[in-house]
Amino acid sequence: MASTDISGFILRPAQESDIPALYELIRELAVYEKIENDLTATEEMLYDAIFRRKVTEVLMAEYRGELVGYAIYFYNFSSFIGLPGLYLEDIYIRSQYRGQGFGRYTLAFLAKLALEKKCWGMEWTVLDWNKPSIDFYEGMGAINRKGWLIYRLKGTALAELAGKL
Repeated sequence: MASTDISGFILRPAQESDIPALYELIRELAVYEKIENDLTATEEMLYDAIFRRKVTEVLMAEYRGELVGYAIYFYNFSSFIGLPGLYLEDIYIRSQYRGQGFGRYTLAFLAKLALEKKCWGMEWTVLDWNKPSIDFYEGMGAINRKGWLIYRLKGTALAELAGKL
């Protein structure tokens, strides 16, 4: 658990009992990002990924005992740099709690963790229409990797490619 200099705000690792609340926060983020129809995760899938397979880690953000947000992250690896990176899958602070430093503190905590793990840095994506988030990230010195496109292979296309072996 990490106490902060923001009175009443803490970050802590997710516990098994947090899964229903985490799912609700993820659903809120999907609504905010206008991709609620893409939400196929279930509480059981989250539990499996976080606590059984341990392929991702989650920080829960609390303010005065109430869950106000979360961050999901994992480590990747850069073959060009030769070091791991911290990939931030989600950071979400409920709208009524934004502007109080919770998101900035969460990112600073993750930056410190990346340094402790000897990562080359941190990476995440942001929707191109999400100007408040873009301004927030760029205000901390984050840069957009212009020229890089994100590709995904999933569903039928993923199964078809795997079936070629």
